[in-house]
Amino acid sequence: MAGGLLEIRKKIAGVKNTRKITKAMQLVAASKMRQFQKRAVSTRNYVWDLLKILENNIGVESMYSEIRTEGKILFVIYTSDKGLCGPLNTKLINGLFRSEMWTNTPKDQRLLITIGKKSYDFAKNNSIPVAAHFVGAPEKMNNLDAINIVEKILEFWRDHSAKKIIFIAPHYKNSFTFYPVLKTFLPFSGEMISTNIEHVNNAPSANAAGLDSYMSYQPSQKKVVERLHEQIIQSLFIQSFLELKASEYSSRMMAMQSATDSADRITTELSIIYNKARQQAITQEIAELVGASDAISS
Repeated sequence: MAGGLLEIRKKIAGVKNTRKITKAMQLVAASKMRQFQKRAVSTRNYVWDLLKILENNIGVESMYSEIRTEGKILFVIYTSDKGLCGPLNTKLINGLFRSEMWTNTPKDQRLLITIGKKSYDFAKNNSIPVAAHFVGAPEKMNNLDAINIVEKILEFWRDHSAKKIIFIAPHYKNSFTFYPVLKTFLPFSGEMISTNIEHVNNAPSANAAGLDSYMSYQPSQKKVVERLHEQIIQSLFIQSFLELKASEYSSRMMAMQSATDSADRITTELSIIYNKARQQAITQEIAELVGASDAISS
């Protein structure tokens, strides 16, 4: 019986140590979630303003607004590099590979770029060809870090390998809600604007309004719009990355909170089992003493 009690005490100690780790991870995730939440929302508003300007100049052509019939569809999926973040990566992976757009596109017409270790591992394990992959993106991503990745993506557009670029990234709604969204990245069009803001409340309208006759352009409207396109591409990439990190830490915070609650429940259950076993051992020892005393007396 003493050996059983010792084993239960070791289990209780182990669960309590695990709880300390999960609680610490929960607090760290909550802190980082708030940071990325603020950055994601502020960047989202900035992107909306750029899309509104683009909406008023939707008729101006550039290399990024070409409607192509030749080339493949390039899918770019965002996932995290680490686990312990609940259903986030599974939702994103299923959001792409179970989507109608993916399944209805012939295999020879697909290109895939993965951002994050989890999506790359899934593609590798399922023998899905990956045109390029990026892991270990810095959390404090700056414009230079973003440009290095965006330029790799745009190479497929500039050499006419891709006729359309689709982003798959989470939309962060609040600490408890996020969901995968397929957004058109290129070409720029009314549809592209719609797919980027249709799922968001209080976003600007997505109806093409034509050219704004009250706007003055220097050096020319075409140059300004082309630079605007490049700015939007970079901003959309950073926005999707920040939404991913906000969703990742939100999901990790909830997962670690659930793990902490489970540790508390297990500790309580083990403590009850320990107390019952201890009481049983004491009762047995008393019974043995009484029996021995009666045997001596007789």
